[in-house]
Amino acid sequence: MHKAKIAIIGGGLSGLYAAYSLQKRGIWDYVVLEARETLGGRIHTVLPRQSPSLKNEVYAAADAFDLGPSWFWPGYQTRLSDVIHELGLKRYPQFETGDMIVERSRELPVSRMNGYLSSPPSMRITGGMAAVISALQAHVDASRIHTGQLVTHIQRSEGAVEITSQATTGAITEWSVDQVLLAMPPRLVQASIEFAPALPATLSQSWKKTATWMAPHAKYFAVYETPFWRDQGLSGSARSSVGPLVEIHDASIPQGSAALFGFVGVPAAFRRTVHENDLRALCRAQLTHMFGQQAAVPKAEFFKDWAMDIQTAVAADLVGPGEHAIAPPASVSCGPWEQCLVGIGSEWSPQFPGYVAGAVDAVDRGLQLHA
Repeated sequence: MHKAKIAIIGGGLSGLYAAYSLQKRGIWDYVVLEARETLGGRIHTVLPRQSPSLKNEVYAAADAFDLGPSWFWPGYQTRLSDVIHELGLKRYPQFETGDMIVERSRELPVSRMNGYLSSPPSMRITGGMAAVISALQAHVDASRIHTGQLVTHIQRSEGAVEITSQATTGAITEWSVDQVLLAMPPRLVQASIEFAPALPATLSQSWKKTATWMAPHAKYFAVYETPFWRDQGLSGSARSSVGPLVEIHDASIPQGSAALFGFVGVPAAFRRTVHENDLRALCRAQLTHMFGQQAAVPKAEFFKDWAMDIQTAVAADLVGPGEHAIAPPASVSCGPWEQCLVGIGSEWSPQFPGYVAGAVDAVDRGLQLHA
């Protein structure tokens, strides 16, 4: 039986930021248990230059494509902005200059309309959102982070909380801690971890009903040598009532490759019946219809279907509306789980549920009350 004061379940932004924050408070007796073999959770940035499976020669050194969250808004997500500044990361604005495209029919030409600027401006991070994960990882004690550890059981015993995790090899590890910080989506916690004694029914149901942001979604990236749409006075933004992409944006990298990305509007349950290559072909055809023949042959494509990610989505996410949920209660107010269990994943943020800023907000709130 391994021992620690605090166990952080999940090694995404919430989990790593929690570890970082605990260390700043002088608390080093913690452990991070992450089911995936890599850190980051729903932050998933493709760095082609680091991947031996990709043709590195077609990419610029600056290329970083976010298949998970892409933006933050420092104008009102001030705490996240402060953390990004504290970590020494650079930012740049989302490109929005020019007209946007609207597609109402595949048979009819697309229409142009005046584009609009986000207010407050949406920003992206140099190196992608993964730069936040890498920066936090550089600050926390690596010996306290354990990947490939799927937590299956959490039991309240006299004077302690006992955690059981299973490695990808099948090996079982047990931990005895004073407190558990759940850095996971509430719905995934409820579906994948067995609690003994059981959590209060009303709390468990509220977690089960809380939709996980990104879980029903899929994103498609098309990478080009140049942002040719800008030469046409287009911002790269587009909306479609046809699909498969329903919302498209310029995802070009400063000093890097040009790119367009879109959210796939095909429902998650139906996507399971369609081969990914067929979806990619439909996305290419749509971009060609909307932006012209130069869009027909991207130099690279990336696709991520979060509904297929078992560490993100559960069955209920396949039929959900895909909207940001209302934050459920983050802790138990009475009984055996009081003061020893708190949710710090992004969906537990009452201010920014499901957003990147929500991860920081939920951790700050959770540690203020329970650590």
